[in-house]
Amino acid sequence: MALKLYGAALSPCTSRVMTCLHEKEADFELVPVDLFAGEHKQLPFLAKNPFGQIPALEDGDLSLFESRAIAAYVAEKFKETGNDLIRHQSLKEAAEVKVWMEVESQQYHPAISPIIFQFFAAPLQGYAPDQAIIDENTEKLGKVLDVYEDKLGRTKYLAGDFYSLADLFHLSFTYYFMKTPCAHLINERPHVKAWWEDISSRPAFQKVASAMNFGEKGN
Repeated sequence: MALKLYGAALSPCTSRVMTCLHEKEADFELVPVDLFAGEHKQLPFLAKNPFGQIPALEDGDLSLFESRAIAAYVAEKFKETGNDLIRHQSLKEAAEVKVWMEVESQQYHPAISPIIFQFFAAPLQGYAPDQAIIDENTEKLGKVLDVYEDKLGRTKYLAGDFYSLADLFHLSFTYYFMKTPCAHLINERPHVKAWWEDISSRPAFQKVASAMNFGEKGN
């Protein structure tokens, strides 16, 4: 039975899970949730995620929400197929993956997500981007990326010389970020730039990126 993923292809959190599913060559069905109609804030979706946020995953009688948790479940469920995203055969490498998954969640995401919101979501809500918020968070993100530049100067990927969930978790929000005037924060750091060009060119992400058109005309 195919997994059912409830979400929207243009959503960075939904695309995070879809990228993981493609990396694992897993069979799944994307069940569209209409964000602009507020479907995610209504029943029956609230029965899948009481916080009213996409995506949600159904695997038989198991229902999950939170994109990172879903992706980690997919990586574990299909650990013997596709690319090994959790390094399950090496305790040390698996621990490094977990460290950098936490870094993405606790350091990178809190800095990059407000920038994405200001450039893409605020205009759809009738507001001009707040430059003060953008400036505050580009400063925070720059400091995070300095750490990344140092780390990626020593290893090809964040957790080591192997691609993992730690890298994958960065893809969708960074993809939107690179469409903003702040993209220079990535481009001016050579190791970070090389890492980004590498991970964003992976076939699994390319399958997803074409539908990531949030904020573009008609979306």
